[in-house]
Amino acid sequence: MRVKQLAVAGILLLGIVPGVAAAAPGNQAQVESAATNGWVGTWSAAPAAGVAGTENGYPNFSIRNIVHTSAGGHEVRVRLSNAFGRTPVLFGKVTVAVAAGPDTPQAVPGTMRTLTFGGDREVTVPPGADILSDGAALSVPRDGDLLVTTYTPAPSGPVTYHPLAMQNSYFTRNGDKAADESAAAFPEKTAVWHYVSGVDVRGAGLQGSVVAIGDSITDGANSTWGANLRWPDQLADKISARLGVLNAGISGNRLLLDGGNYGVNALARLDRDVLSQSGARTAIVFEGINDIQQTPHQADPNKIISALKQIAGRAHDRGLRVLGATITPWKGWGSYTPQLEETRQAVNRFIRTSRLFDGYIDFDAVIRDPADPQRMKPEYDSGDHLHPGDKGFTAMANAVPLHRLR
Repeated sequence: MRVKQLAVAGILLLGIVPGVAAAAPGNQAQVESAATNGWVGTWSAAPAAGVAGTENGYPNFSIRNIVHTSAGGHEVRVRLSNAFGRTPVLFGKVTVAVAAGPDTPQAVPGTMRTLTFGGDREVTVPPGADILSDGAALSVPRDGDLLVTTYTPAPSGPVTYHPLAMQNSYFTRNGDKAADESAAAFPEKTAVWHYVSGVDVRGAGLQGSVVAIGDSITDGANSTWGANLRWPDQLADKISARLGVLNAGISGNRLLLDGGNYGVNALARLDRDVLSQSGARTAIVFEGINDIQQTPHQADPNKIISALKQIAGRAHDRGLRVLGATITPWKGWGSYTPQLEETRQAVNRFIRTSRLFDGYIDFDAVIRDPADPQRMKPEYDSGDHLHPGDKGFTAMANAVPLHRLR
């Protein structure tokens, strides 16, 4: 197989038009101009780990991932990941289609597209690498569902995945069904996303994407299953159709330490999950609570602040606008102590007062209970005192200053 390869930020670009080139800080007009004529991310899920027990991969599996778009367009491409694989993975066929409805592997008739990679229908992805497909003509709806299906004919592994999808996807162990429009071809259900880590679109008027890097609160933990009510989803419902919103949250993720299925630390994954995203123009940074509340506890706010400075500096170097987000209340969660609460308060003071960011989002002020500011408002609490529920996610989306994203 002949494959034209160009390595960019750990991604193999296989015979396709590259994404938006980053402009120097302060040259946002250049970013906007490039994004208008290029690719814009409409959906993402950060690779977190390899699936336990998949040292042989998923030979002969077809997996139909259901993903929810933020921006629409007339052309589509997908990003696949072997980030946590230790052997190459062969994708024998990869397809994309418009879903016939919510929570179904059924495709809208006539929308199935078989993707190519440098002109070839098969592609082998090395261990640790991501790849982008060629573009395919498809009318991609805004705020709709796509079906991204991978067929893996040979052993590989472990299988790279995102553990907390908060919605169903479907699969079969019975060979190549990637181009099958029927739901009947996919009898088994999964609650995670396998291999697929991003979808880009191209269309008139698209200006770029907003990337939210975070933990389980950004990942949508405890939101209503299958309803796409994570706060980045609800933000996408509010902003201009010209912008995509990408979710780079991983449940359990930290700024400073790796954590098994919780992904590598935010500093280590920043290039792959944020800075290399197509059309990225604004990064929202909402991390830190897991550094504080997980064992070993990080009680020194200066170490958390140092990591935030690194993220902001690296994003600015790529020409991105950076918004910091204050850490939300957690009193009532099992590991809460007054001493660790002081760490949260110190980090939040820095986010509010530092000139490090181009602006900040005060999630803490929006979510906290005025009668007990270390707690969430009861109506926003999902019940565990750490994760907001749907109404809390709505309040968070409403708190994002939209003028900072344009």
